[in-house]
This record gives sequence, C-alpha cells and structure tokens, in this order.
Amino acid sequence: MLYLAALLVHCVPLAMGQYDICKSWVTTDDGPSWEFYACQPKAMRMKDYVTVRVDPAGITCGDPPERFCTHENPYLCSDECDASNPDLAHPPRLMFDSEDEGLATYWQSVTWRRYPEPLLANITLSWNKSIELTDDIVITFEYGRPTIMMLEKSLDNGRTWHPYQYYADDCMEAFSMPARRVRDLSTTSANRVLCTEEYSRWAGSKKEKTVRFEVRDRFAIFAGPDLKNMDNLYTRLESAKGLKDFFTVTDLRMRLLRPALGGTYVQRENLYKYFYAVSNIEVTGRCKCNLHANLCTFKEGSLQCECEHNTTGQDCGKCKKNFRSRSWRAGSYLPLPNGSPNACAAAGSAFGNCECYGHSNRCSYIDFLNVVTCVSCKHNTRGQHCQHCRLGFYRNSSAELDDENVCIECNCNQIGSMHDRCNETGYCECREGATGPKCDDCLPNYYWRQGCFPNVCDDELLLCQNGGTCYQNQRCICPVGFKGVLCQQSRCEVDKKDCDGAPGAGGSLATVGLGLLALQLRGWVDL
Repeated sequence: MLYLAALLVHCVPLAMGQYDICKSWVTTDDGPSWEFYACQPKAMRMKDYVTVRVDPAGITCGDPPERFCTHENPYLCSDECDASNPDLAHPPRLMFDSEDEGLATYWQSVTWRRYPEPLLANITLSWNKSIELTDDIVITFEYGRPTIMMLEKSLDNGRTWHPYQYYADDCMEAFSMPARRVRDLSTTSANRVLCTEEYSRWAGSKKEKTVRFEVRDRFAIFAGPDLKNMDNLYTRLESAKGLKDFFTVTDLRMRLLRPALGGTYVQRENLYKYFYAVSNIEVTGRCKCNLHANLCTFKEGSLQCECEHNTTGQDCGKCKKNFRSRSWRAGSYLPLPNGSPNACAAAGSAFGNCECYGHSNRCSYIDFLNVVTCVSCKHNTRGQHCQHCRLGFYRNSSAELDDENVCIECNCNQIGSMHDRCNETGYCECREGATGPKCDDCLPNYYWRQGCFPNVCDDELLLCQNGGTCYQNQRCICPVGFKGVLCQQSRCEVDKKDCDGAPGAGGSLATVGLGLLALQLRGWVDL
C-alpha cells in the first residue's frame, strides 16, 4: 500500500488535468458557439509504440552461439547465448516485453572477445512521430552498467542526431568534459547537454542497474522539487528559447561505447565477462500535437493526433482546407490557466483577409488556384502569408509571426556543416565527426583542423607502434628506423641500406598488418 501511495504521488504532477480540454459548447448573447482552449494528450508509456533497431550487424549474441561469464562469478562461465534456441536467445524485443515476476529477460550483445577493438553497440528507438518527454528515461542493464555511453536524440526521424547526455566513469577522460549533475543546473542552463558520472562507476552491487536521463530534475528547476508549481514550468516552456524543443524527440539512440569492467582495468585472460545486456527501457511522454489535440491514437503502425481547432496532420501542424484565412500557429500555454488555442479560422473573402504579418504590403490573386498570396516578403520570410523562413534561416520561437526578427540566420559553419540550411530548431546538418548546433565543434575522438578529422592515435586503444609516441592524437612521432601512420613500417623495407642495424627490422610485415587492421577497424583507411 505504501508503494502504491508513493507511485501515485510520483505520477500526480505530470498527470494533472491541466490543458486536457480542447473546446466546450458555450452560450453567449450572440448565441451558442464553441469556445476553444489549448490542449494536449495525456502522458503514456511510449515504449508500447516504439520500433527498435540494434546495430552494427552481428552485435546481438547467439549467432554463432557463445558462452559468457558474470562479474560475480567471472571464472564460472556456464551461461550460453544461442539465437537458435528460444530459451537461450536474447533478441532486441526483450527490452520491451512484459517480464514475469522475478525473471528478467534482456537483449544481450556479443562478448568483448576481440579486445582491444572497441565493443560498440547502438540501440535506436523510433516513433515516426514527435513526442514530448514528461518523465525520466530509465534504462535497466543486467550484469553491470556501461562505463562509457551516450544518449542522442533526433527531431527529424533520424536524419540528423544531436547529443542529449554523456555518461562515463571519468567524463574528462572519455569526453573531455567536466562531470556535472542535473540538479546543479540553473534556470538559464536547464537545457544544457552535460556529462554525468553518477551511473557509470562500478559499485559492485546487483541493485545498481539503472541509467537515467533526468527529465524530472530539469522540470524541477522551474516547478520545484515536488513539481507542484507546474504553472511556472508551462510558462517557461512557452517563453524560454529552445526549452520546449529540448524535451521533444522523434527518435532516441543509445551509443554503448565501453561495457562494465567490474574493476579498474580489462582482464585480458577472461574477456567473456564483458558485454552489454539491457532488460528494460522506459520512456514516458505524450504525443506532440502543438496544443491542438487531447487525444492521440495508434493508427496504421504510427501514432496520430486527433486534431481539434480546425487543424490537421500527424502533429496538427497545418490548417484544414477552407480554414486558412490566416497562417497556422501552434497553441500556447499562455495566458494561464487555459492558454491560447490559436485555432485556424474559416476563410472569408479572398482579397480582404490576406494576412502577411507585416512582412509585405502587396498581395496577388492567383486565378487558377483561387488563392491570394503575399508578394515580396521581407525580413527573411517566405510563403503565401510570409509565414515561413527563407532557406538558411529558422523560426525564432520566442518571437511572434509579425516580429521583424521572426527568422534567424542559421549561421552553419561552412566547413563543419553539409550546407547552410538548418532545421526548425536551428541545428545544422553536420559532416562526419562534427557536432554542435552550428557544426563548429568535433565529436569525441575527432580533432579540428579546418574540419573534423578522426584521431590517428590515442593513449588507450590505438597505440603508436615500435616505440612511437602519440602527438595530440593527430600523428605518431616515430623513432629512427620506422615510418608509417602508426610507425608500423620498417624503413629498411623501402631503403635497403637502412636495414643494417635498423632496430626491429624483423617481423615488420606482422606489425604493418596489425597497424592497418587497427586503422580499418577505426574506419580511417579503405583497404
């Protein structure tokens, strides 16, 4: 009973009835009519509607069958994964099944038998629909949590990805970032991407299974520790630039970069105890309907808003035909308590109701389409009503449509980005290795030199050979007698006169093979 009461207290703030009614039938002096309100669907378990993909190919254990150990009994390797045996298989769907009490079912990767080659796995969750997170993302690992991982998000169905949170036992070593806690963020940094060490250090306890993306702690920055001041949260979501989009996703991706070690270093003599195993992923959220719907249903394999306010589309993102006398706008949480529905209005006379939001003072009638369109839109706008932004610009979420600064230049880094266009949140499409809203930064294991280039060497996984030293991750400084990207080639193979007395001349072919294999595995050379 106490557990049930605690669960109810936990769920009440985010399940409140605010913004759950889209319209009501009212009677005024002018007669009966609909009165519209901003509205949104209730929060629900989004894992019930997700599709999952795990890559690279062959990362799931069992094909071929293999044995594995546990950290508790590292030398008793009696467990087996076999994809052909339902009782011994660990496919991805087991991350979302209903588990019998006391029996955990889980997806499992292959073991780290190819160490020191990194053991990398991606788990991608897709909804084919914009959703808004309303509670923590909770990932449950069996047999130890990863020592290094990343959580990424997409707002465009997986076409572009952006970091959401970094996890490591040593953030500075893994990602060159200081460790931070969400609870220490301020109102001006609530949507900051950070690295946390809270879920990655080895605790040696079977109870230490979960990794979180702390949505509630970020909400609490505005709504208080018990999330009782939801009005302040809704106000901030509407007014703080980028905050609402921070909690919006179409896809999530977990990049597992190093498994649980069960200690401080990898024991090469027993690599069968290193692997990933995920038993459950909880994602709680609601369909994003732009405050134009309070219902969301699962139709034809995807979620669909049941749109009100004369809107239509999967996210209620446009006006219905014959309700386009002014441009579509998302609903607003403000003013409290009912917000602004910004309902689409029925079309009136063609010329008299053309609205250009102050970005044009000329209209033109297109006879064969029977529409009126604005001409020569200013302030970097475009569209029939100057309601969209020109390519290379994006919508300023804190400005009204009639504001001269409604469109902001993308300012994509010319070297790091694919082109000068960005998405609706201002994020540019980055080239390989680049990251950041403007693609002006590099991902971990890349360095900037008029673009992002992969590290040639490092001090952990890809060592310079034959006594070479790694210089700023960019090149190996080779000793006398050796050359090559990793100092893997004896100079005497090229210049015979250098062979006499050249240190390490023997066995150079094996060294070259190892060096090239390491580069190929890291994706830096094409063989």
